Amino acid sequence: MKTALTRIILLLIVIGGIVLAAVYREQFDAAAIQGWIESAGSAAPLLFMLIYIIGTLLFLPGTVLTLLGGALFGPVLGTFYNLTAATIGAMLSFLVSRYLASDWVKSKTGGRLKQLITGVENEGWRFVAFTRLVPLFPFNLLNYALGLTKIRFSHYSLATYLFMLPGAIAYTYLGYIGKEAATGGEGLVQKAMLALALLGIVAFLPRIIGSLRKGKTLSVEDIKHRLDAGEDFLLLDVRTEEDFHGEQGHIPQAKLLPLEELENRIDEISDYLEKPVITICRTDRKSTKAALLLAEHGFADVHVAKMGMTDWIKHSYPTEK
Repeated sequence: MKTALTRIILLLIVIGGIVLAAVYREQFDAAAIQGWIESAGSAAPLLFMLIYIIGTLLFLPGTVLTLLGGALFGPVLGTFYNLTAATIGAMLSFLVSRYLASDWVKSKTGGRLKQLITGVENEGWRFVAFTRLVPLFPFNLLNYALGLTKIRFSHYSLATYLFMLPGAIAYTYLGYIGKEAATGGEGLVQKAMLALALLGIVAFLPRIIGSLRKGKTLSVEDIKHRLDAGEDFLLLDVRTEEDFHGEQGHIPQAKLLPLEELENRIDEISDYLEKPVITICRTDRKSTKAALLLAEHGFADVHVAKMGMTDWIKHSYPTEK
């Protein structure tokens, strides 16, 4: 009884804090926080990390705090303090979700929760690493959502710390450059160029990882063989509805999901997060773009139909309109 009451009280405190943080989000004043930390003397790093940890739990904007860490402590110590505090906050959010607030987290994560749980169950820490490098979910919400999965706490914590490092370095350095620009530091042009390079690498990471996760192109002969064998995979036609029912027609087993709508409707195919997906279009331009987008969103086995419906029709394979 005592344990249950304690859990309820802790849960109410956390939810109450999140609600207050959301209500007063616009009043979140980085300049005031900077003043508190600068006046803390030797305790400044600990105070900063405590604020960052609480901010992570309460859904406060982590990017602002990361930039502030770079401005206050420089690129090296700032990265260490930012990364350590963000990881501790993520660990606490995970524990709150796993032991206190599972129903509340489920209501907030909605339909994408199934995609996340499937990914973790199939890939474990590798999926956590992927989501830290590629922002499939908002950071604060992801911390709570991962608490609902079966991943081991130690694996979650280590993957979080290691794979948030690139982003932490880039944004901490950007905060450091901001302070240097305001105070007229030396070598500003070179430092700014380095900051832009780091941000460019972080921004390009999803495409790099997506390319690595995207499988090889498949011939229409291979696709026809898989269909005839009754293999479990998704054949995703990414043309427009007019093309799908137009002159070329479509493969009977294909699911239509136009490229232009794919990102907004990606939850509709979340059952295939860890199963093979083959994208197809008139040739293979749209299907290649679709395959990259799916890989960037965590789909683990994505392929492109080489020359798509054009080759399918050349082989006189069956179609519908």
